[in-house]
Amino acid sequence: MALLKKPLLLAGVVVVVAAAAYFLWPKAGNSDAAPARQMNPWAMPVPVRVVTADAADLRVQIKTIGTVTPLNTVVVQSRVTGILQKLAFTEGDKVEQGQLLAEIEQADYQIQLAQAQGQLEQNLAQLKNAEADLQLYSKLREQSSISAQQYNQQQALVAQLEGTIKSNQAQIDAAKLQLSYTRIHAPISGRLGLRRVDPGNLIQANNTEGLVTITQSSPVAVVFAIPESQLLQVRDAVRRGESLTVEAWDRSEQQLLSQGALTILDNQIDAATGTLRLKAEFANEQEELFPNQFVNVRLNVAVQQDAVTIPQDAVQYGSAGNYVYVIEQNKAQIRQVKLGAADNGLVAVEDGLQTGDLVVLEGLDRLRPGRAVEVITDQPVPAS
Repeated sequence: MALLKKPLLLAGVVVVVAAAAYFLWPKAGNSDAAPARQMNPWAMPVPVRVVTADAADLRVQIKTIGTVTPLNTVVVQSRVTGILQKLAFTEGDKVEQGQLLAEIEQADYQIQLAQAQGQLEQNLAQLKNAEADLQLYSKLREQSSISAQQYNQQQALVAQLEGTIKSNQAQIDAAKLQLSYTRIHAPISGRLGLRRVDPGNLIQANNTEGLVTITQSSPVAVVFAIPESQLLQVRDAVRRGESLTVEAWDRSEQQLLSQGALTILDNQIDAATGTLRLKAEFANEQEELFPNQFVNVRLNVAVQQDAVTIPQDAVQYGSAGNYVYVIEQNKAQIRQVKLGAADNGLVAVEDGLQTGDLVVLEGLDRLRPGRAVEVITDQPVPAS
């Protein structure tokens, strides 16, 4: 039995060896398969996309956040007490200065005006009679028919009545003014808010809550702050008389909302934050900016002429500082760079690159210094 097992075992070994030889032995017509399988993929050139360091004019910007602030906000109040008869506006409408907003019952103030006018007419009649008596006393005084005391008393009476007439006229003017206050007009141009009182209510003069609020929406201001370290270049530009433009962008910084001009620098730095508040004014004719809206602010301080620029995405950041990969003789090499101002995806390189250098933009993850590369575009993409 043992003699029978040995030939079977030997036959099995032969079959295994033959199968291995069949599958592992190189086939005819595929003599290059073994070298291809042995080729190291890390030794192959890395496909990359490059850009050319280009000379361009680059804006020097200060980026910060700001708040849209109306130049004027008015709470419309009544200057007289009375029943609110009519509201002549629609909430949210844009109104012009002098436009009628509301009317208050006028009856009480018309009566006061009539009383003042009646008192004036009464005193005018007395003055006319006193002046006639004074003329008669003057003739009698020339004839020595009356004493000087009587004549002087009549003169004083005429002067007293003339003063009373002036007082009556002032009362009439005051009554007319009070009557005019029953028609409430817009003190400024702007956009109305929600009304705070309904017709039919008794409103008090100078009530702090008011009838409605008017917010000036065009022009409008944006208030923002910059670090004190950046104050010098802003102040120098203002002193030179330059008009610094300010851009207002939305929260995602994807859409330019409006463009204005810097108008005011605050007179002191906030000691708690180390920042200085600035104000810019925007025409806002289409009302792109809304009061109390949060915006991203870009203050254009200067323009850097003929700066060497590359896309910001090409810059790498390491422990030794900022660097980029440049292509020299079809190989990637590290170049340390000193960066300057950035604008719209481009950054100025103050040191480390020259105009015309090829900088790797895509394919950076597989690069090492000295690694062979293959540029996948016929012409390098310019940085601008």
